[in-house]
Amino acid sequence: MIYQQDGKMMLQTPLEQVLLTEPSLDPAKFRNPDTTVKGERRAVVALTRLRTLWFNTGSLCNITCKNCYMDSSPTNDQLAYLSIAEVSSYLEEISSDDWAVEEIAFTGGEPFMNPDLPQMIELSLAQGYHALVLTNAMKPLQHKRAKLLDIKKRYGNALTLRVSIDHFTRERHEDIRGDKTWEPMITNLRWLAENNFKLAVAGRTVWGESEEESRVGYGNLFKREGISIDINDKSAMVLFPEMDETNDVPEITIHCWDILGVSPESIMCATSRMVIKRKGAEAPVVAPCTLLPYDPQFELGTKLSDSARSVKLNHPHCARFCVLGGASCSAD
Repeated sequence: MIYQQDGKMMLQTPLEQVLLTEPSLDPAKFRNPDTTVKGERRAVVALTRLRTLWFNTGSLCNITCKNCYMDSSPTNDQLAYLSIAEVSSYLEEISSDDWAVEEIAFTGGEPFMNPDLPQMIELSLAQGYHALVLTNAMKPLQHKRAKLLDIKKRYGNALTLRVSIDHFTRERHEDIRGDKTWEPMITNLRWLAENNFKLAVAGRTVWGESEEESRVGYGNLFKREGISIDINDKSAMVLFPEMDETNDVPEITIHCWDILGVSPESIMCATSRMVIKRKGAEAPVVAPCTLLPYDPQFELGTKLSDSARSVKLNHPHCARFCVLGGASCSAD
């Protein structure tokens, strides 16, 4: 599709064409934390058990992607780098309060931009947790290859690296991530595979392809590149629904669980929390999940013990990603 901008004729990318077909969100939705625009009681999710503790290591990223729900970029420092001391403090709270945490996970931004990340991974693994790192597998990771090899030698498959590949073709991946982003990612993915790291891949479902078509496409890519990932394992080959909070989505009410056949215990915030630190803040705070790092209504206090309360699903991401999309950022 061709459109005009600043007197020039421009060709829309496939991503832009898809996103522009979505109706806009009704501005009256997701305003009241207790009731929907229709006056119905909003759904809530209780923390059933804290299985995964996420750390957002900072919102800075080495690239700027289109439609990034985090708005990560080389200039977005709204979320400051977490320090090893801050991560250690939360791990100590897990131990002292006997939380049943199994997995420590790291997201961003690009987590490998944070200079303390390798130490954070090591600390988590040394205390017996599994560790998961979400990464674009570009230069920030490449600079940490030696350290990663050392961690792999000592802790094996307790560490999982989930690499973002937005489509199984270079063209569409770079449509989102920008020119010359494919080759560095593939090069480092090959290196990780050659060195037997436990790998997962995250793709996006914005392209109008069926799940089967997407999985076959990724499978062909992995076969061509010599990368061993089971495309039918939904924790190893994750396909995430698109998230744009300006696009329309139904609000989730207490009746939706039965209507949709979805259990609140299956939603990410039933088993996860995320630690973030806002720029200029004295201390980190806890948020319900990886999707809501900026909205202050979702701050749950500075300690994990403060966060053990129900979460009101008062955000488009809650509906689109978790309830209707059935997605979760954790490894399982």
